[in-house]
Amino acid sequence: MSWDNTTLTGALYWLYCIVAIVLMVRVMLKNRDSVKTLAWMMVLLFLPFLGLLLYFFFGRDTRREKLIGRRLLSQIKQRDQLYAGLYDQGEIPQEYSTLVSFFKNSALANPFAYNHIDVITETSAFASSLLRELKVAKEHIHVQFYIFENDSFGREVATVLMDKARQGVEVRLIYDSVGCWNVDKDFYEQMRCAGVYVESFLKVRFPLFTNKVNYRNHRKIVVIDGKIGFVGGCNIADRYLQGLKWGRWRDTMLLLRGAAVHGLQASFLVDWYFTSRTLVSGKRYFPHEGRVGDAIVQVVPSNPVGEVRTIMSGVVKLLSTAKNYVYLQTPYFMPNEPFLLALRSAAMSGADVRLMIPMRSDSWVADHISMSYLGDVMKAGVKVYLYSGGMLHSKTVVCDDYVSSVGSANLDFRSFYYNFEVNAFVYDKSVALGLKRAFLDDAEHCHQLTWSEYCARPFLHRCLESFARLFSPLL
Repeated sequence: MSWDNTTLTGALYWLYCIVAIVLMVRVMLKNRDSVKTLAWMMVLLFLPFLGLLLYFFFGRDTRREKLIGRRLLSQIKQRDQLYAGLYDQGEIPQEYSTLVSFFKNSALANPFAYNHIDVITETSAFASSLLRELKVAKEHIHVQFYIFENDSFGREVATVLMDKARQGVEVRLIYDSVGCWNVDKDFYEQMRCAGVYVESFLKVRFPLFTNKVNYRNHRKIVVIDGKIGFVGGCNIADRYLQGLKWGRWRDTMLLLRGAAVHGLQASFLVDWYFTSRTLVSGKRYFPHEGRVGDAIVQVVPSNPVGEVRTIMSGVVKLLSTAKNYVYLQTPYFMPNEPFLLALRSAAMSGADVRLMIPMRSDSWVADHISMSYLGDVMKAGVKVYLYSGGMLHSKTVVCDDYVSSVGSANLDFRSFYYNFEVNAFVYDKSVALGLKRAFLDDAEHCHQLTWSEYCARPFLHRCLESFARLFSPLL
């Protein structure tokens, strides 16, 4: 039997229709976010064959339970947290007690009192502090970054790690396989040869063509001797120090001293077990420091398993408690409907809600999607600031001069649903005021977007933004 081109084309067309219908039914039956469901149905319907490829690589999430053993990881985390011994959660104002309880119940995030927190808003200061603290490590160093480049900054950090390993310090490094897909693996092998234990998170051979690309470890954590920790938005790469062609790189990190470091340690050791299948545990990884400051801290990790989006839900709860103001910074603004509703509700309830995003980020597509969402919040009274000093990569929230959050999570679908993230929620007036000052200083390098300017965008730009927004749940 011979098939002409018309018959073959018709057969392929009907085959695609059958497969697409099956997949659309499958997507609907998952009963997940309606926006994501609609987006995937549109992709399958209007992008023949290409839609199948996109769904195969980015849409399937049945691997999550296989890739991430939630119950096992939770047990390990609970076991390691026990080594922190007795902890004091301090005096938390009543209005934040439900937020603290939520993080304890959803992420096993204990509140640790009496910590000292330094807010670092200059990437050069972060690099200097990191190198200084690494060089004085005596027992162990745990380092985890989404990006760890083989450039001058990366090699400088790697050299210190190798030197400390040769001195007998335990050094462990986790890097993300997709975040570092273009880094020569000899760079990491050199560290292994020097005695550094190195693991990549969810190894992939072809990062652009695998559904593992959805589940990335976006955390940035450093723990030194269980006493000093770093957390925030910076990775290890020259561009974080040198900036980009159009301006500086603006980021925020926290330097923690005190029992809150135990939260970072527990998060790292869970990921270490996940990547190496080696359980690292013991009291020496959770030393008792005593009182070193006044800040109460919860280190809150989130992951793509389960129905609770811990960090996102926590910020939503924080917005609901805001009485005076909430200031937010994010490089990418692609929120889901619950977050949009919370943002609008806070503004309409009388709080001074300000959102700062870069005027130009390192993603052209993300810029257009972010712009499409701004009208939704501006109509409710949210003030929008476009940072023109360079690449704003800071992920911060500060509310009512008391509670603040700094970490790796962006205000976008990927951080909410797909990535492994970690944020530190800090209950302390001095830290909140420091982050508030940093926001107001950044505002000096911003243009406040007005409603008339937003409405005057060219028609072609609005069409492009709206089209790109259709794919925001998939990015």
